[in-house]
Amino acid sequence: MELVSAFQVIPGEGERPGAFAAFPYDRDLVRRFREAFPRARWRGEEQGWFVPGTTAEQRLNAWMAQELADLDRHADAKGRDAYLFEPLESPYLSIGEDLRIRTPYSRTIVETLRSIPWASWNPEDKVWHVPFRSYEALRQKWSVIEEAARRNEPAERQRRREEQRRAGAARIDPAQAERRRRRYPVPGDDLPPVEMPLMTIPWGVVVFDEIDDHVIEEALDANLYPHAAADPGRHVWAHWRMPALQEVYRARPARETEERSLRESRGWWRPSRDELQDRARRLRQSERAQRARHAGHKDVRRAGD
Repeated sequence: MELVSAFQVIPGEGERPGAFAAFPYDRDLVRRFREAFPRARWRGEEQGWFVPGTTAEQRLNAWMAQELADLDRHADAKGRDAYLFEPLESPYLSIGEDLRIRTPYSRTIVETLRSIPWASWNPEDKVWHVPFRSYEALRQKWSVIEEAARRNEPAERQRRREEQRRAGAARIDPAQAERRRRRYPVPGDDLPPVEMPLMTIPWGVVVFDEIDDHVIEEALDANLYPHAAADPGRHVWAHWRMPALQEVYRARPARETEERSLRESRGWWRPSRDELQDRARRLRQSERAQRARHAGHKDVRRAGD
């Protein structure tokens, strides 16, 4: 790219018709230029060769195009020799008339290949073409390209997703994961009433709205369900929800002396006055937080309007 911009033809502006030629200094290149344009003279002020004549600009453009084509062929041959001497071996690289690169999509790869001179994308074949003249530039950046290609292989991306999923699952507290299931083991021969606020060991005051009819066969966590862990074959799953505030207000508290003995035997009991008041306080806090969030969302929408 830089070589092309170093070859310039500048139209002359004086009374004498002609044009100026500027190109990188090379003894053989100057010799070929003088042979093609014997009337050319060096102009130090303009830092270029002045070629007289009304057709000078057209003749200079034609000569430079030929020289650049010859230089490209020479550079391609030199790059091919460099590849044969120190080849890149990779499943992402194939050889034809040029170097061809086919990889999974990666923004890193696209940006890297765009920085390589004369690299071009073929949308029909979905392959990058790099001429041999750019082999050295490609070789210097190949480790970046190959690493990004391997990271974006479908199998590798799936492996990373699985690792992230397992890592995320490991970070979830077992008690929190169990709470999300909204289930609770209750004795199959001593079922709780449904649609009534009841006290449970790990979740506090809840309302059971559905009870399974098959016995639990899996092992139970003794920390969460101490009443059922020792005898899981006797219990079934009862599915619960949080009570509404009005349900808590209407619930009749139990006598502490009557219900305390049931804590270890069946795992549920009618809540005391203090237990109901604690649940009501938590529900009121939750409602206030929801109203505050709702008001904040309305303010944001108003500001957007």
